[in-house]
Amino acid sequence: MWVMAADAAIKDQSALNAALAVAVDAARQDYIVTFGMKPTKPETGYGYIERGSELAEVPGAYRAAKFMEKPDREQAAELIRDEHYLWNSGMFVARASTLLKEIEAFEPLVYSSVRNAVSERTTDSDFVRLSVEHFAQSPDISIDYAVAERTKKAAVVPGDFGWSDIGSWDALWELTPKDADGNATSGDVFLDGAKNCYVRSDGIVATVTGVEDLIVVVTKDAVMVSHRDRAQDVKKMVARLTAAGRPEALSHNRVYRPWGFYESLIQGDRFQVKRISVDPGQKLSLQKHFHRAEHWVVVAGTAMVTRDADLIMVRENESVYLPLGAVHRLENPGRIPLTLIEVQSGPYLGEDDIVRIEDVYARA
Repeated sequence: MWVMAADAAIKDQSALNAALAVAVDAARQDYIVTFGMKPTKPETGYGYIERGSELAEVPGAYRAAKFMEKPDREQAAELIRDEHYLWNSGMFVARASTLLKEIEAFEPLVYSSVRNAVSERTTDSDFVRLSVEHFAQSPDISIDYAVAERTKKAAVVPGDFGWSDIGSWDALWELTPKDADGNATSGDVFLDGAKNCYVRSDGIVATVTGVEDLIVVVTKDAVMVSHRDRAQDVKKMVARLTAAGRPEALSHNRVYRPWGFYESLIQGDRFQVKRISVDPGQKLSLQKHFHRAEHWVVVAGTAMVTRDADLIMVRENESVYLPLGAVHRLENPGRIPLTLIEVQSGPYLGEDDIVRIEDVYARA
């Protein structure tokens, strides 16, 4: 079993294959193997692994002598001067049975909770749902803390295959093609006198003038500006936003659901305008609201709308009004995505003002 992050970038596929072959050999000897990347700079965003002695039975693989947390810049500068220290890639290769035995030994509550959550799973449509009650009993702990730092079966395979976990905006700047001044851009961006910057806009035009080593990210609901050397500190700002109760810390302007997505276009006092897209054959829950009325205008596709006892077909350029308290449902019976504009009005427009009466996705 090979476990890796979804956001990793790997440039040298052949070097990866060679390292993976060694890791598989070690895993067959019941080791839990990670890849240690050769450091190229004093990176403070990664953990480090101290490479121990080579495994006699698996040339090219080494015992993991010690795992280290993310260091400060001074510590990182010392570590990269020692060839025994490698970046911890967070990727693991192991037999499933070996990993499960170690989890059971070191974190029995994780093991039992997850095992019960799987055994008590339910299915509907093409979803497999773990038991929420059992899964919630599992401690919140990473595989590094739970197993890697405690097991005697930890091994590391050194690698140099152009790996990055793209865990920061600075890492993304390094991977993105740059202009003659070292700037990497994405979207509607104009630069003048800028150097070594990463500028991204997902919507409105972004202009940057006369600055160096900045990260500027513009989305529909927020703007982030940071020095590239402080790219890892964005998590501190997220913590501050979370503490302030700001929704931007937890969700994007576009929110995906099993049936499609919605995004907020305009928000005002007692009203909100959203764009809703429903995939072919999908439908929202049968629901009602206590604090808002809704007006739906279909701009693409065809909608089947349930409104109390009525079933209404709404085509392009047609609309339907849903008064406060009406039991309603939106469905796409067609073969193309359904797009509509939703106008909400009322004293409270939060997403928690939804009373689901029936839902094909088994949401509460």
